[in-house]
Amino acid sequence: MGGKVRYREDGTPLPMIAVPVFGYKSHISIDRRFGFIRSMAVTSAKEADGRLLKRVVTTDNISGDDWADSAYRSRSNEKWLSARANAAKSSVRAHVEHVFAHQKNRFGLFIRTIGLKRAEAKLTLANLAYNFNRLIFHERRRALG
Repeated sequence: MGGKVRYREDGTPLPMIAVPVFGYKSHISIDRRFGFIRSMAVTSAKEADGRLLKRVVTTDNISGDDWADSAYRSRSNEKWLSARANAAKSSVRAHVEHVFAHQKNRFGLFIRTIGLKRAEAKLTLANLAYNFNRLIFHERRRALG
């Protein structure tokens, strides 16, 4: 069962409503300056997002400003980020959502496989193709001045 944890003003979690979740999730970290996907992980859709933050954001791919989707927000993740970078509130998601929208609309990405390894292979190829598109974009931009 999945769902987003909602909190009261005092920080205590509200009761969760059970929602069945099927499929796979793609977790990525991107370079906000150039838009390249730096690292990724693929999980079952029922996995909680917050547990993947430390796997996707590593010390070799962070800058002074790290942002995470609100689904990754927790006290422990905020503390972990603040110890490694100048992290602000985990509310900016447009840069990462742009990647997913590009993969869905331009590539027609739809994962329909049996098995996590097959889904991971498809998403890895989609992420590589996205990075190649970003490289072409930046190379053209540089050539045109």
